[in-house]
Amino acid sequence: MYFRTFSIALFTCTVLAACSEQAPSAPPPPEVTIVVAQSSAIDNVNEVPGRVQAIRTAQVRARVDGIVQRRLYVEGSDVKQGQPLFQIDPRELRADLHAAEAALVRAEATEANTAQDVERYKGLIKDGVISQQAYDTAVNNLRSAQADVAQARAQVEHARLSLGYATVTAPIAGRARRAEVTEGALVSESSATLLTTIEQLNPIFVNFSQSSSDLLSLRREISAGTLKVPALAKVAVSLVLEDGSKYPHIGHMNFQDLSIDAATGTAAMRAEFPNPDQDLLPGQFVRAEISAGVRPNGILIPQRAVKLTQQGASVMIVDSNNVVVSRDIKVGTLHAGAWVVLEGIQTGDRVIVDGLQKVQPGSPVSIASSEQKNAATSTPAGSAGATR
Repeated sequence: MYFRTFSIALFTCTVLAACSEQAPSAPPPPEVTIVVAQSSAIDNVNEVPGRVQAIRTAQVRARVDGIVQRRLYVEGSDVKQGQPLFQIDPRELRADLHAAEAALVRAEATEANTAQDVERYKGLIKDGVISQQAYDTAVNNLRSAQADVAQARAQVEHARLSLGYATVTAPIAGRARRAEVTEGALVSESSATLLTTIEQLNPIFVNFSQSSSDLLSLRREISAGTLKVPALAKVAVSLVLEDGSKYPHIGHMNFQDLSIDAATGTAAMRAEFPNPDQDLLPGQFVRAEISAGVRPNGILIPQRAVKLTQQGASVMIVDSNNVVVSRDIKVGTLHAGAWVVLEGIQTGDRVIVDGLQKVQPGSPVSIASSEQKNAATSTPAGSAGATR
């Protein structure tokens, strides 16, 4: 009986002791750092690959038949317009010129003789010494002789031009490539033998293209007023070279094709750049950054706040109840560590920047700090469009 009473008492004390202990409390919500989205004027910069092209390219070809005697320029050097490049053997061409000049002299002599006949016949026909038919024949002979003189003069001019073509000159100023022929090579007028190529490098073109879908989106934004674009000639373009360095000179757009290439689905575009030091060479690969207008009410979000997947971009938003919500967004270009947000975020949205690894959609969070700071760096068009 005593043992039973002791057991009941011990059990009662154990239950009371357990009840007197406090229940474990739930862990506090994780702390996150946010930025509050704000709108500001942001430059709309599109980055596309491009290729450098000479502003002028001239293929120097043979315009007469003959043997190349000498190359008169240094391969790879800059040449002036009209500078001699090649010398073709002129002896046969000079002989052709002399023959044409002799034919001209003979034709002029015949013309002078027939002209004298016509003058004599004028007085004789008045006296009835010769017939009208004889006079008409003399006049026709004079006209034929005059035509022969004109033809002979044309042949002399052609022979003189051909002799001039024996000295091949540069049609434009620029940098001459290597020679395609050597001394002793036979060149032909009929096949227009290529001798060399000259490229004008200052200024210089950069060709690139833009997809039809991007152009359609651009037109829609312009129509909606969310993007303001200047005239084509005022659109500035900067270049990033293959080694990642910035090209020091700014270019401007000077051509945009109004048709879409059916094979590539893109529209051709071109910008012109100063190239005083000839740092840009034809065929060189570059990346063109096109300053295609300004977004008056653009929003910037720090790069680390955006999650990029094959399905698209998304961010974590803190709603009014401090609960995490996943939001799909559409981003544009990257500005100094911040994405330009095109769709999905409104002014005043609270976007999680730090602490993303600790949160899940639907879970509550606490804001680490209420301090307001600029969320992104300034852009040429204005300050960044988000705060933290």
